[in-house]
Amino acid sequence: MKDGAQNDLTEGRLGVGLFRLAGPMLLSSVLQNIQSLIDLFWVGRLGSSSVAAMALSGTILMMIFPLVMGMSAGTVALISRRVGEQDYEQASDTAGQSLGLALVLGLVAGVIGFFLAQQLCLLLGASPDVAALATEYLQVSFLGCFTVFVLFIGGHSIFQAAGNTVIPMLVMVLANVLNLILDPILIFGMWGAPALGIRGAALATVAAQAVAAIVAVSLLGSGLGHIHIHPRRLLPKLHIVLAILRIGLPGSAQMLARSLMALVLMHIVASCGTAAMAGYGIGLRFQMIILMPSFALANAAATIVGQNLGAQRPDRAHRGAWLAALWAVALMLVMGAVLIGCGPGLVRVFDDSPEVVAVGGRFLRITTGFFVFAALAIVLSRALMGAGDTVSPMICTFIALWGIQVPLAVGLSRILDPATDGIWWAVAVALTIHGFLVTAWFQTGRWKHRHV
Repeated sequence: MKDGAQNDLTEGRLGVGLFRLAGPMLLSSVLQNIQSLIDLFWVGRLGSSSVAAMALSGTILMMIFPLVMGMSAGTVALISRRVGEQDYEQASDTAGQSLGLALVLGLVAGVIGFFLAQQLCLLLGASPDVAALATEYLQVSFLGCFTVFVLFIGGHSIFQAAGNTVIPMLVMVLANVLNLILDPILIFGMWGAPALGIRGAALATVAAQAVAAIVAVSLLGSGLGHIHIHPRRLLPKLHIVLAILRIGLPGSAQMLARSLMALVLMHIVASCGTAAMAGYGIGLRFQMIILMPSFALANAAATIVGQNLGAQRPDRAHRGAWLAALWAVALMLVMGAVLIGCGPGLVRVFDDSPEVVAVGGRFLRITTGFFVFAALAIVLSRALMGAGDTVSPMICTFIALWGIQVPLAVGLSRILDPATDGIWWAVAVALTIHGFLVTAWFQTGRWKHRHV
């Protein structure tokens, strides 16, 4: 492509293109998770109940990500295909429709979440003090969740589909710096600001995301990298909206199945006490960090597949997806070994309660070794989505999570001692089966013939 910020993935060495695309996305993903660790670090100074409230809030907020990820799947599949065809006018129209749809869905989800926050906390079995703290965090987060939608679609998915991952990286750097500055100010009250406690952590994150989203949308309005969004492109175009939803809704259903499973799992963990919730929440943050390379490579695989199918090069799309998957597995082996060895010590950094450290350490040691299968499933699932095939990954997810993980977690938690070990082993088994299911479907090659 003519724009130096672009990464043309239809020509040249796949490894070089993959690295150029995935590298900035990896840094963006790491920065995104560092932002959540920043919140966790400062909130940890407020006590274990606040840490448990953060873990509970994070699980509930995952309920909005099905909408975001579904939107992202439709956006990347359509725009990357149009870019591969060098139809930049249609790519820009699709970007405008995606952005407008993201804003509307974000506002609707935020209002609904605000009013349901407290009921959701209590439904998941949290103690009254944890539920009260989580509600404070969630109500601020839900009111500002439209910033997440706009930032993810406008500052990530659209640029990614066009092969530009440097801009999303810089936008995430901006969000992190702002969050880093605002967190202690709003949580503890500094420089004349009120001490808002856990509510301050949520407000800091929302404010940082809002500024970053404004910057991303402004850059899209400038026409950077062949994608040019201006107000008339935001006016509804039903055929494009329906195309986004047709591809995105199965992706949303897949993520909804995952989010609801996370709620069920959190409910099972909550029955084991506040220390179990806190240890589990901290462990999840670390596992999300080691999964970041897989998500970055998965996003790169989606763009590679979309652009090459648009350029009528399905075999190159297949090779690119597998190259990304093998890189993800190799990185997971290295990072997983480190996390298994250092798990308890890392948990102790955020909460030095012996009970929390014991639960979090066991969670990391039992489940992390099986995340090589998660890496495989993540990359190949996203590659399928890049081709516009979002139904197959959805089915694989339903089988692994609801057909295996949930019933196994309930059963093993009643058999093993401590009960949490049964939950962790259920997670490990489901990760393995999910990886095999997605790989088997990808290898059929049916996704190469999808038209979007």
